[in-house]
Amino acid sequence: MGVCADLGSHRWCRALSTQHKTEKSKEQQLQQQQQQQSQSPESPEERASRCRGAIDRTTTTTIPASKTLTASPAKTAAFTVKTTRRRRSRRRAEGSSICVPIPRRGQGSTPTLQVLQFVLVSLLALLAKHAQAHNIPEDAVHITAILGEGVIFNCHVEFPNDHPVPYVLQWDKKVSETGSDLPIYIWYESYPEHIEEGYKGRVSRVSQDSPFGSASLNLTNIRESDQGWYECKVVFLNRDPKQHKNGTWFHLDVHAPPRFSVTPEDIIYVNLGDSIILNCQADGTPTPEILWYKDANPVDPSPTVGIFNDGTELRISTIRHEDIGEYTCIARNGEGQVSHTARVIIAGGAVIMDKAAPDKHTRTKSKSNVVNERLTIRVPPTNQTKLEGEKVIFSCEAKAMPGNVTVRWYREGSPVREVAALETRVTIRKDGSLIINPIKPDDSGQYLCEVTNGIGDPQSASAYLSVEYPAKVTFTPTVQYLPFRLAGVVQCYIKSSPQLQYVTWTKDKRLLEPYQMKDIVVMANGSLLFTRVNEEHQGQYSCTPYNAQGTAGASGIMDVLVRKPPAFTVEPETLYQRKVGDSVEMHCDALEAEGTERPTIKWQRQEGEQLTESQRNRIKISGGNITIENLRREDFGYYQCVVSNEVATLMAVTQLVIEGTQPHAPYNITGKATESSITLQWLPGYSGGSEYKQDYTIWFREAGVNDWQTISVTPSGSTQVTINGLASGTTYEFQVVGRNVLGDGMMSKVMTVRTLDLLAYFDIYFHTDSRGTLVYSPPKLRVKGTRIEHHYVKRCWSVLVKSLVCKIASVEGLLSSICIISYQSIFI
Repeated sequence: MGVCADLGSHRWCRALSTQHKTEKSKEQQLQQQQQQQSQSPESPEERASRCRGAIDRTTTTTIPASKTLTASPAKTAAFTVKTTRRRRSRRRAEGSSICVPIPRRGQGSTPTLQVLQFVLVSLLALLAKHAQAHNIPEDAVHITAILGEGVIFNCHVEFPNDHPVPYVLQWDKKVSETGSDLPIYIWYESYPEHIEEGYKGRVSRVSQDSPFGSASLNLTNIRESDQGWYECKVVFLNRDPKQHKNGTWFHLDVHAPPRFSVTPEDIIYVNLGDSIILNCQADGTPTPEILWYKDANPVDPSPTVGIFNDGTELRISTIRHEDIGEYTCIARNGEGQVSHTARVIIAGGAVIMDKAAPDKHTRTKSKSNVVNERLTIRVPPTNQTKLEGEKVIFSCEAKAMPGNVTVRWYREGSPVREVAALETRVTIRKDGSLIINPIKPDDSGQYLCEVTNGIGDPQSASAYLSVEYPAKVTFTPTVQYLPFRLAGVVQCYIKSSPQLQYVTWTKDKRLLEPYQMKDIVVMANGSLLFTRVNEEHQGQYSCTPYNAQGTAGASGIMDVLVRKPPAFTVEPETLYQRKVGDSVEMHCDALEAEGTERPTIKWQRQEGEQLTESQRNRIKISGGNITIENLRREDFGYYQCVVSNEVATLMAVTQLVIEGTQPHAPYNITGKATESSITLQWLPGYSGGSEYKQDYTIWFREAGVNDWQTISVTPSGSTQVTINGLASGTTYEFQVVGRNVLGDGMMSKVMTVRTLDLLAYFDIYFHTDSRGTLVYSPPKLRVKGTRIEHHYVKRCWSVLVKSLVCKIASVEGLLSSICIISYQSIFI
């Protein structure tokens, strides 16, 4: 069968011919010949003739390979910082016999693809067998190189009996993650070199004129990833050697001077009391040591200053004046050192000043003479009113320290440059001003200027733009319909800023005076409302709107046609009562009047709500009829059959009641509060059927507290309850839920009520007499006609000085006693 070995050089290995099955007999003959030849020696001429014959017959013949031979170490020279060598011992290995075509003189330098495949596949099979077990010898050569420089791995070729023969040179690198060998360089005379992707342009065989061995490898532009074990292998071809030297092993250590991967910013602005972390990380071999200095002195750890994570982090908490200064991070190893300095400076947050305020900055100096200059919007934007087509400029000038002020503008919460209608007409100047030119009616709105210098929260100021223009008609429908004997509207589509003042109408090219007509009313938006349409209202209408800026002109001519509206032929029943799980079919149909379009019919929930998602899977609609299957509690409610065409829209309403359910949620909940109680009232939800009685439970809690408390409402069926024992001046949340024999129903919406604050006593003091009488002014009553029946002292008295004596005494108007304390005629 064919041979294909993959030792990392997969580009050299391709699937060979599948003609093996048809030429099996030829292969068997060749194997018998090889066995005979292995028992009797043959001359070089005979071996070459046999190999040529084998190659001519097929490229899929398996070549027996017993053992391989690799190069032995010799003197090592390299461009290194340090080179170490250990004593080496030589190992012997038996050879192997392999047929390899050697190009004849006069032939082309490039063999055929079949010959190349045969040679490489055979060679890689041998290398794979030999590479399966290799132990790194103790006498391996250790080389140290500097990152970016070059090194030469010195490897000699020792031919059997000092007689040169063809050979293949292969350099492998041991992959530390997998333990496998990665062929980085393969050479065979007259064949293209194989170089692994990561080594292209960096590895080459040394010149044969150099003092290094013929198998030596030159590695340039060294990377940190090049560190590891390398092996030099030499395989002799067309030979049957007995014992030869084993491979040469090298270990490359790559040293690199420190280089920063993470550094703190050059300038760090902070506020007193802040906490910061200065992060300084460096790469290099050996691993760099990180040192920290403040103002050229080593950083001394303290309760607020510490060095963590192997020195990579300097943490400063609760920043004080003495923490302000220059911090230097130094990374060093045996190959050198680098440093980076960061300045920690006090800075203030942003402050927006009124335009009339003095043009100055808030500046302070710390003990280290570091200036703290707060960000200031010196000229904020102001509200402006402009005419359509003019230019508007909103100012937003800001200065600060640090001076890297960023200004952003927003319109109604969106960045102005992302508003499609503005992007071609908007400009933001270097001083932060916003220019819109020319302005259009739709530009009206709130514009916000936001400034920041990275210190504290961004500051903002806003202004409103009002764009004025003459009142204009935005759309003129060619035809409008009025429903005969019903109410109808002829629309005039108007846009106006400032607000609309009035609209003039014409009918059949004559001025229409709607204020003098019984059945016509001018609506606030300028449209005409016909309270009861008759045939005389048909005609050609036009409207002209006006405001303080005038008018942009009249609308086009609108043909107003009077037509009969559609009429219901089938209306749904007023009430449908069904039980849970049943089905209901509600009927509805309508016909159009002569000369009008057939009306559309659709069903919806009350107040225009669409049918719910859970209903759609259970609903069937046929014409104007609707069927709801497998009824549930949530299907309860009002339904509308809507009939519509170009003349009018009509509506028929029905109610669907689902019996045999838990109660529906109570609604219209109200609450009345005192200092310590709240009284709730509500309307009951549907009880689940006439035979079901429901009771109520109140769920309540203090706002912001997770745990709910419950209280049952008594007597049974009552829709009012008072909850006592509540804290004064506190907000509570309430929900009401009904219950019948089928279980708890749906909970009401959350109701929020705040108890009243305690009545305030004021002007309280003691008379400085021998008794120390307590004097106070009573609180003002919240409800007229009421009076205070009792006063209580709810605070406890405590003696703070042992030498004071507390005597219990009574005060008129108080039910409890008070403590009168005297000490050397001083009353407290």
